[in-house]
Amino acid sequence: MCDAFVGTWKLSCSENFDGYTKEVGVGFATRKVAGMAKPNLIISVNGDVITIKSEGTFKNTEISFKLGQEFDEVTADDRNVKSIITLDGGVLVQVQKWDGKSTTIKRKEVDDKLVVDVTAVHGDHLALRIPTTSSNQNRLLRFHVQDAPVL
Repeated sequence: MCDAFVGTWKLSCSENFDGYTKEVGVGFATRKVAGMAKPNLIISVNGDVITIKSEGTFKNTEISFKLGQEFDEVTADDRNVKSIITLDGGVLVQVQKWDGKSTTIKRKEVDDKLVVDVTAVHGDHLALRIPTTSSNQNRLLRFHVQDAPVL
């Protein structure tokens, strides 16, 4: 089901993360602290329950969910969102909705990297995260935000 995602993934660098966090309404001080964080992403599966933990110096978060079932989530920047995660062609697709806004997070494994595309539907930024497993220090984790078309 989600075996390709299981493991510990380390963030090694970020590019323009501030643009995305600003777009979703994160305050200046929190954006600056979050931009310096290098969290580990730990993904595990127990039966039909998937758990994604983010552990870092800024804040720890954890979500546990079943594919296709909506759940309440408190994001690292303390937004209360409704999330649903599905598996589509080997890609974990998460949609977060709050206050008339939404973000889509797509996680996929590519060449031993966890690539995470984040799109704020209410804005114009695309974020790309590439975590690496901690078992291979040569793998890169990057977060990139670039202009994307407004939907």
